[in-house]
Amino acid sequence: MKQLRLAILLITTVGAAVSCNKDYLQRLPQTDITPEAFFNSPKDLETYTNGFYAKDYYSYDDLNSDNISSYSGGGELDLLVQNGISATTVGGWDDWADLRSFNFMLDNVSRAKGDQAAINHFIGIARFFRARFYMNKVARYSDVPWYSTALSNVDSALYKPRDTRTMVVDSIMADLQYAVDNIKPDQGTNTRVTKWTALALMSRFGLFEGTFRKYHDELNLQGTANTFLQKSAWAAEQLMGSQKFSIYNTGKGAEDYRALFCSSTLTNNPEMIQWMDFQQALNRGNNSHVVLGWTWSLSQSLVYTYLMKDGTPFTALPGYAKMDYVTTFNNRDPRLAETVSYPAFSPTKNNSLYIPKPNLGGYDQLKFYPRDPAQRQGWEANFTAIPLFRYAEVLLNYAEAKAELGTLTATDITNTIDKLRDRVQMPHLVMGTANATPDPVQAAAYPAVSGANKGVILEIRRERRVEMACEGLRFNDVNRWKAGMRFQDSQQGIYVPALGGIDMTGDGKADIAILASPSDTAVLAGLPADVRASVSRFYLKDKDGKDNNFYLENGTSGHIMFTRDRDGKRVFIEPKYYYRPIPLSQTVLNPNLKQIFGW
Repeated sequence: MKQLRLAILLITTVGAAVSCNKDYLQRLPQTDITPEAFFNSPKDLETYTNGFYAKDYYSYDDLNSDNISSYSGGGELDLLVQNGISATTVGGWDDWADLRSFNFMLDNVSRAKGDQAAINHFIGIARFFRARFYMNKVARYSDVPWYSTALSNVDSALYKPRDTRTMVVDSIMADLQYAVDNIKPDQGTNTRVTKWTALALMSRFGLFEGTFRKYHDELNLQGTANTFLQKSAWAAEQLMGSQKFSIYNTGKGAEDYRALFCSSTLTNNPEMIQWMDFQQALNRGNNSHVVLGWTWSLSQSLVYTYLMKDGTPFTALPGYAKMDYVTTFNNRDPRLAETVSYPAFSPTKNNSLYIPKPNLGGYDQLKFYPRDPAQRQGWEANFTAIPLFRYAEVLLNYAEAKAELGTLTATDITNTIDKLRDRVQMPHLVMGTANATPDPVQAAAYPAVSGANKGVILEIRRERRVEMACEGLRFNDVNRWKAGMRFQDSQQGIYVPALGGIDMTGDGKADIAILASPSDTAVLAGLPADVRASVSRFYLKDKDGKDNNFYLENGTSGHIMFTRDRDGKRVFIEPKYYYRPIPLSQTVLNPNLKQIFGW
């Protein structure tokens, strides 16, 4: 425990460097621990790398993407499309001290003596975390300075310019390959990085970079796209061939899907490549309860993406765009009701039903919400396990990479997409049918897709959006497909047939009412007195005639829309908005850092 505390102190001190100070990449740890005294054995390396997991991140939302209808907390994407971001206002670029903690170990690991395989394992852990750090930097900025060492006070490299995307990405892939080749396949727990985690990350990044290069002609790297798609497929094949993982399917359908996101533990779940453990006994909890109707709702476009139970598109139904909240859930892919709060859902497992709120859209997120009330103990006190890497994503990566390469077969579909559909008892994807008759709604959403595999690529994208909804991947998916116009769209909420009472639980009685204003109650006159007294009321205008945050697209009917999108037109500028500017303060400190793509 003493060594662990010292390692955490060392890493925390490294991480305390302030980004606006010119030596933020250079500072030596201000402790009495010296490299000579600390990096002496594999045990020392283990203790130090344990601190890396404090930087681990997880996601239970798709904020800043088209999977969200409205987010009351505000977000960078909303600012971006409403011309609210510039080099003077943008955030980011302030986490380089994290990189220094990885490089500090790599600079000093040669001091360690002992079993070389064990030493290489921990080098692999450090390089895994460094690769992940730079993956996020490339996704945000494209070209960035590559630092492979913890800089000294005399190192002029601090003032280096951006390195090219090709150089940085090749370095990331080299780190990942080292991690794959040297990290142990079994650490006794899948809450730690293993060889399989490194392969999963390689598969994810290979797909990201391969499709980004294929669709983003502004990079002039289309000719190298297949190299990364092949690497993604290769990494996925290693995981699939290991037979260590499988889709969690006990025959319980939607219940098996639900168990991935609100179980107390995922220790024995065969789908988990890596997960995060939140237990009351460890005094560590999460905030997953906030997904349900707190500051955001999910979008109509996400809800409409889910297929019907018979495998046909919901958007092929006559009158689908005017179906009310309750009807929208009828006969759908079971994952819809595991992702979006459905009519008659009870968070307390009794007759107390949850009523979605229309002011954020009405399609409140259910996925990741702790279903057992005993798991919900308060702020940062929800005790549910959170997946970091799961096998389902690997299968999706493989199918998409092969489809983009033009080498996808019907057997590949059987071994990937159909496994996910089998879990929730959905019909299989027929490759020939998909390619012969591409869904026009999907085609309109992703106009850059073309070629003989167009239909199946569109269906794989649908499956990815549905299966991985709210797991933090959607933003990068839309970006890598060069589908940023989806971010320009003003996302919508539930369809409202008319002002007045609305049934949200499916019992035929009104639970909420949307009114033009507090004084406009005539539309409630036909409701029974007890219902009229109990409905929650929401107004398009307040008592002073001021617009509230939402409105109906046709005035007194239509999908819920949001006044900020109406009053501030959303515009997505290509290719500029696929990247972010470096904060002005950083370019002042280092004049060699130049902005790219119009920033």
